[in-house]
Amino acid sequence: MIAIREKTQAMTIAMKVTQAAASRAARMREATDRKIMQATLQIATSRGIGAVTIEEVARRSGVAKTTIYRRYRNTGDLLHKIQIETSSTFEVDDLTPTRSDLHCLLDRVAAAFNGEIGLKAVGLVLSSDNDYVKGLANQVIAPAEQRFYDYTRRGVEAGVFKHGLDTEFLFSTVLGSMLAYKALQERQAGVKPAEIDADKTGTANMPGVSSDAGADSTNDAGTWADHMTNLLWPALAA
Repeated sequence: MIAIREKTQAMTIAMKVTQAAASRAARMREATDRKIMQATLQIATSRGIGAVTIEEVARRSGVAKTTIYRRYRNTGDLLHKIQIETSSTFEVDDLTPTRSDLHCLLDRVAAAFNGEIGLKAVGLVLSSDNDYVKGLANQVIAPAEQRFYDYTRRGVEAGVFKHGLDTEFLFSTVLGSMLAYKALQERQAGVKPAEIDADKTGTANMPGVSSDAGADSTNDAGTWADHMTNLLWPALAA
């Protein structure tokens, strides 16, 4: 009986060790994928799509070429598969067309853009004339814009919001104000805007992205949501 119990305990320990190792491996892979994505985005935005090569991505990211080639057959495969990371897409089905829920919506929009790419990186992508880079940006923006449209549409149908709202313009205003507010906060804090480093890549080197973004982004987002609610509600309310 004791032998069976000891064997069971040993199997449980072995399983936990295996699971922990798998979890570490998954986190390491995610970190590597993130470095590759950020380097590719930097190169495509600053120098054009033609400048993106496996060698240049490896140089900027610090990821070995052999590692990149294990993920992608060639540069074309990398460009086809690369995706911008964000927080999980927010939901709006539980939100009603009220001032308080509009504030909640804006909080969720801000949280969705506080992922690895960050607000300023989104702004950098949006300012590019490169169709490929714009396509990457659309991966981030289109789902959030659709949620914003769904929310305002329900408000119009309920008779709470005005008819004929230009939701595309309103959402662009929301994004623009987030970018401006982020820049203002950095200026007031005496933080110099991050520059793209030609030789380094990583979360800390991306514009507007820091490894501890989650620590203070909530307070910033909340304050921004307060201001934006005050501005947006009169434009929406019927």
